[in-house]
Amino acid sequence: MRSCPVANRLAGQTSPYLLEHAENPVDWYPWGPEAWGAAQALDRPIFLSIGYSACHWCHVMARESFEDPEIAGLINEGFVAIKVDREEHPELDQLYMEAVQMLVGQGGWPLSVFLTPGLEPFFGGTYWPPRARGGMPGFGQVLGAVAGAWRARRGEVVDRARTLTERLRQSAASVGSGDVDRGGKTLLEGAASSLARAFDRQYGGFGPAPKFPHPAGLCLLIRRWHRTGEASCLEMAELTLRKMAAGGIRDHLGGGFHRYSTDARWLVPHFEKMLYDNALLAGSYLEAYQATGQEEYAEVVRQTLDYLLSDMTHPAGGFCSSEDADSEGHEGRFYRWTLDEVRDVLGREAAEVFGYVYDVTGPGNFEHGQNILHRDLDLLRAELAGARQQLLAARSKRVRPRRDDKVLVGWNGLAIEAMARAGAVLGEPRYADAAARAARFLLDNLRGHDGRLLHCWRAGRASVYALLDDYAALAAGLLALHQTRFEECWIDEAVRLADEILARFADPVDGGFYLAAADHPALLVRQKDVLDRSTPSGGGLAAAVLLRLGRLCARDDFLGAAERALRAAVPWMEQYPLASGQMLLALDAYLHPAPEVVLLGSEDRASTAEVLGRVHRRYLPNQLVAFRDLTRPNGYCSPALAGLFRDKAPVGAGPTLYVCDHFACQAPVSGTQAALAALAAQQCRTA
Repeated sequence: MRSCPVANRLAGQTSPYLLEHAENPVDWYPWGPEAWGAAQALDRPIFLSIGYSACHWCHVMARESFEDPEIAGLINEGFVAIKVDREEHPELDQLYMEAVQMLVGQGGWPLSVFLTPGLEPFFGGTYWPPRARGGMPGFGQVLGAVAGAWRARRGEVVDRARTLTERLRQSAASVGSGDVDRGGKTLLEGAASSLARAFDRQYGGFGPAPKFPHPAGLCLLIRRWHRTGEASCLEMAELTLRKMAAGGIRDHLGGGFHRYSTDARWLVPHFEKMLYDNALLAGSYLEAYQATGQEEYAEVVRQTLDYLLSDMTHPAGGFCSSEDADSEGHEGRFYRWTLDEVRDVLGREAAEVFGYVYDVTGPGNFEHGQNILHRDLDLLRAELAGARQQLLAARSKRVRPRRDDKVLVGWNGLAIEAMARAGAVLGEPRYADAAARAARFLLDNLRGHDGRLLHCWRAGRASVYALLDDYAALAAGLLALHQTRFEECWIDEAVRLADEILARFADPVDGGFYLAAADHPALLVRQKDVLDRSTPSGGGLAAAVLLRLGRLCARDDFLGAAERALRAAVPWMEQYPLASGQMLLALDAYLHPAPEVVLLGSEDRASTAEVLGRVHRRYLPNQLVAFRDLTRPNGYCSPALAGLFRDKAPVGAGPTLYVCDHFACQAPVSGTQAALAALAAQQCRTA
């Protein structure tokens, strides 16, 4: 049995997930030429293990199997072992996840795949226990069976791998098409109907447990209510938002949301906290606040974004990826409370009131006297703020879950967009300031020597070519920054990224966008990115931002690429509406573009700020705003906006407002009251 050195080949990596495995007895390789070459030279199959730092079951399999010398010996003797952080390589995760789903009908993490030396998959699964139990084979048995098949039935294994690879290629090459102009409204109606059929009328959310938040679906429902007046759509969105905000999926002390609920009532979460979930949910609650004016939604937005600022902001800049589900060897230990612990902090009398509101009992609402804070009763929220702060201070002394502090461009783009929009809607510049700091960090630190965008940064090193969702989410974030602060440098950067999307990722023949660029290294199959997974689809993000930039900057090539992507996605939106949320949001923007608002500032700063505030606070999905303060003539003017501002000048005293539709503008109005009246009339026409 060959032993592994104390530190294996993962020791030189920057990914926290890979570094967690650097002292395993498994002789791990990172994904790359060294591993591929070793498999070819040794004529061994590859065992590919894909996971991520915050994943509970990844930790379980690591403790049970990858730290077990006997199982490690089986891996080292029969395979070349490659460990991949799915957050560093989502293109590999997407490809090999689809392969495992084809093989066994389901997927998940940790993802365990066996490949030929040519990287073709032939067998796989997710978590296996080290020894057989509960009807599951032991991982040691699986390793022995696969190694035996490779030795004794090589031809059969290779044929299976080729057949599966061909299925993956056929799936990636499948071409869809549809008429989004005539059939688009039917698709949006169908999506609303699908959400209604899956809706839990008692606890909110869609489908049975485990229950995920579906932020894109919530935004679709709010938009449909806004346009059609269907009260049931708003009712579904609001019940879900309120139940999540009251449930254990939300951290009532430190802010932010856990990844999903393991039960139907949002009580028991899977405790990991992901940057993307919190960014997307902040956006959903922000839209609900704009649409309804309910202050409780604004409160959730503030607490969620404050959590990102306090606990997920990297000292060097940008936002960190996640916090672990586990601490002190137990999932969720950091977040649970016994009644005695609450009494020790608050005192018996205050603990009784707190426990009544947040369901803290002696027997516990979880297990073994442990309680997960949630609020069945919608009362005393403000009155218990002091108690929550006391418990938060006590909790801060516990062992905190590990934080994965790598900075990912795409996830940061989502957070930048949420922060920028919240800064404008809530009138809180600190959020827009944080968005601008993160955006500048990404633009300064995640470019290669050739100027190409990179995907991941940690410990001073940027790595891995950026993928479609990196470009699209960052472009959307930069556009939101411009729409908040109106610094036109952000538009220039967004347009550069959009140009690269067309050059590197677009399919000019059949429409749509590939997840990886054509020159991405050693990718067995190049797939398009249409359906949402744990994050929004890159194709949907790209279509949405190209539509917005195309309208704002008069770029017909952007608009054409977005329309072709929507046409190509029609069969997927028809067949998988619940997994097409981001593409359906892009379709909504295509079918229901709000007129552009062009505002010219005046020396009356207060009046200008009042009009801008009204523009930001109102609920008008897909609105685009351009603003210049012509009393400050030395400000930078982007050439990308030249068409929108051409021939526009102040008229009279006070701010001047133009309402435009595809660069055809109504007569301007001047002064605060006239501008506000014009905005109100526009909102009525587009509702």
